[in-house]
Amino acid sequence: MRIIVLLGPPGAGKGTQAARISDKYGIPHISTGDIFRSNVKEGTPLGKKAAAYMDQGHLVPDELVCDLVEDRVSKDDCQNGFLLDGFPRTLFQARHFDDYLLRSGRELTVVLDMQVGQDVLLPRMVGRRVCRNCGKTYHITNMPTKVEGVCDVCGGEVYQRADDTKETVLNRFKVYMEQTHPLTEYYQNAGKLITLDGALPPDVVFGQISALLGD
Repeated sequence: MRIIVLLGPPGAGKGTQAARISDKYGIPHISTGDIFRSNVKEGTPLGKKAAAYMDQGHLVPDELVCDLVEDRVSKDDCQNGFLLDGFPRTLFQARHFDDYLLRSGRELTVVLDMQVGQDVLLPRMVGRRVCRNCGKTYHITNMPTKVEGVCDVCGGEVYQRADDTKETVLNRFKVYMEQTHPLTEYYQNAGKLITLDGALPPDVVFGQISALLGD
């Protein structure tokens, strides 16, 4: 069983590595955003509680976030392990999740911390473009579309997301460093943390992850 947590600031490449890990090891990639949307859409009791906060523009409380994640990882598809992306975000969530794993007779395998400096993240994220139709991701310098503003795959409009502007990226990085980065010390002390250089090419990073996790 592999239970993996991915840490790293926005734009560190967590989504890319999560998809590869999920595919290679046959474990679900679970993000808090997906959990929120699924529960709200299905109208579950937890989803209704979360929606009450989200509709008012408030953050979902730590206790409720933990309840949503614990409900998700108790599903049948998580019995052989899972990968968490976007959780935990705070020390409260990390400690609460450790208690949950202990109660359920499971143990965290590893925390992969993808470290990337602001000087690398800023051009990476500000240059990112996304197809409004199919979600395909591009970059104006590293992976541009063949025709400017047009998706190579489906012909849809390619645009810059509101959270990829310079001001938003800098703020998201600041929030991450204040709220989530302290988790690195927590997991280091627990002997679970592995630090990776997220500025390296994705294939190199995945090769390092595969060597750590084994076959």
